[in-house]
Amino acid sequence: MIVRVLEKLKSGMERTRKYLSGRALILLYHRVADVASDPWQLAVSPQHFEEHLEFLKRRCRLVSLRDLSAALEEGRLPRRSVVVTFDDGYADNLLNAKPLLEKHDVPATVFITTGYTGEDREFWWDELDRLFMEPGVLPGTLSLQVNGNRQYWQLGDGAYYDEAAHQRDQHWRASQPDEPTTRHSLYRALWQLMHPMTDSERRLVRNELIEWAGAAGSARETHRVLAREEIIELTRSGLIDVGCHTVTHPKLSALSRESQTDEIRESKHTLEEIVDHPVTGFAYPYGLESDYTNETVSLVREAGFAYGCTAAAGVVSRHSDRYRLPRVQAQDLDGESFARVIEEWLP
Repeated sequence: MIVRVLEKLKSGMERTRKYLSGRALILLYHRVADVASDPWQLAVSPQHFEEHLEFLKRRCRLVSLRDLSAALEEGRLPRRSVVVTFDDGYADNLLNAKPLLEKHDVPATVFITTGYTGEDREFWWDELDRLFMEPGVLPGTLSLQVNGNRQYWQLGDGAYYDEAAHQRDQHWRASQPDEPTTRHSLYRALWQLMHPMTDSERRLVRNELIEWAGAAGSARETHRVLAREEIIELTRSGLIDVGCHTVTHPKLSALSRESQTDEIRESKHTLEEIVDHPVTGFAYPYGLESDYTNETVSLVREAGFAYGCTAAAGVVSRHSDRYRLPRVQAQDLDGESFARVIEEWLP
């Protein structure tokens, strides 16, 4: 009798130890879509996304980010927990991701950049992709007014870009050192130039680029962001939650304290007005350590958020800072390859 009691006690303690020493993984997605060009690997195809969900349902404990945050606050963490999140607020989160999330009953959080909601424009990095990575003809010289100075770039042979070259280069990634054409060099240079800019500075550059290229300023249907009514539809079933991703998606570390406060608090106010309930989650734009500061973290906490997500790769332990939660960006991998990645993070 005593032996059985001791065995049960030991078994219970072991289960408790495993529960308290658990590790969680927060996955970072951006888009669920088939796209022709994807320099920053933001898109996962619908087929692959479903394969991801099927594996996660079989092998992991899927929880909401809200529940994970609450568990961290209580000092506990279920083993092999996985959270699904999305950044930016692309319309395909509703059109392509939501049906699959509901089919497999997987909770998710979508962090929305509220300043783009309701506007007929693309995210600035998508506009750069449209102007330089799509086939077509561009003027041979680009001249831009940047920070009071006029800068010039020569495209040379890159001014003309045909479909064959586009097909050849469609798997090019901006993180790679190679630059197949002068278009790719210019894309990278402009991305680095615009990354730390304020939204008003970016708009000036954007407008000048569109006029120079003779391109349309409106958003492509394939790259548009969620409208207000679509955000409401996204959250209607209760399976998908929303969080804030600032107003204009700036590099917060490049802004003054006042501007950071405005970006953080205004996004919260706007999103709560749309969904008509408190919004407790925040994700830092770009999300690397250089993109926000300790002051930024304090401002997020002071604004009333319960947690903040970064884009620094890592697992969550019960000792993790709730305002610096690491996430692992999901790649466009088939189910088998995706499973190997997850098993490496959560052995």
